[in-house]
Amino acid sequence: MNSGVAPRGGVDAAALSPAGALLRSWRQARRMSQLDLALEAGASPRHVCFIETARARPSREMILLLADALDIPLRERNALLLASGFAPIYREADLDLAADHLAPVRSALDAILRQQEPYPAVVMNRHWDILTSNGAAARFFGFLLGETSAQGPTQNPANVLRLMFSPSGLRPWVTNWESAAEALVRRVHREAVGGVLDEASSKLLDEVLAFPGVPARWRKPSPETPLLPVIPVSFEKSGKAFHYFSTVTTLGTPQDVLLQEVRIECFFPLDAATRRHAEELAAVDTRDHSGEGGLS
Repeated sequence: MNSGVAPRGGVDAAALSPAGALLRSWRQARRMSQLDLALEAGASPRHVCFIETARARPSREMILLLADALDIPLRERNALLLASGFAPIYREADLDLAADHLAPVRSALDAILRQQEPYPAVVMNRHWDILTSNGAAARFFGFLLGETSAQGPTQNPANVLRLMFSPSGLRPWVTNWESAAEALVRRVHREAVGGVLDEASSKLLDEVLAFPGVPARWRKPSPETPLLPVIPVSFEKSGKAFHYFSTVTTLGTPQDVLLQEVRIECFFPLDAATRRHAEELAAVDTRDHSGEGGLS
């Protein structure tokens, strides 16, 4: 009996509607058949097939149900809704706005940044742009890049991947650059929002992998490579060595596009010398940067 469910990969992409193409793309990224998705969402397998092939127009509720079953990120849920003819329902906050509903989030981020002093901490978006940082990050990166703390790499905005890979960025000062950079590339793939690299992130990765001296083998992810518990990153300049490892924090159960994508990376010292050097940088800059650098 024909169930009306096309085998995975057996549908002509030209026959798909815009919404159907997006749905099929996410279904395949999650390695689910139409039957798998239907069972997960509590829907009819035939209806899932008809939605993908534009033979049925789904309701907004059905789109959200399927998106939830596929664990699609909020930004991409909005795109799926638009492709289906519905208005987006998830708003995207601007961390620079003094909106009352963001006050608890801003307070939480500021608290994390302040608590991390005198060690660096940065807040990044999904494309590894630094949205804000604590004073320690401005001091540390300013020290390495030869800039003043006030004009550190938290502007324009600075991008962590570009800073790490560019010969004019942090790369000359990273003493274990090859191992740290390779681990960062693997992390880009592993931490992609929703487990799928979006177009902008893919272009950024292509850009940084094209810098001189980047091994060709990094251009493809290597899931078989074992992951270490922590990846140290070591810096040295002017006779001072800094050995850090980092932790990454995300916001739980966000219902906002930007807040789902925000990551807070905190750096922790691996030895007493690093702690001492970080305290020395803080002491030099105490008057101008007494724990500031959080959200305005």
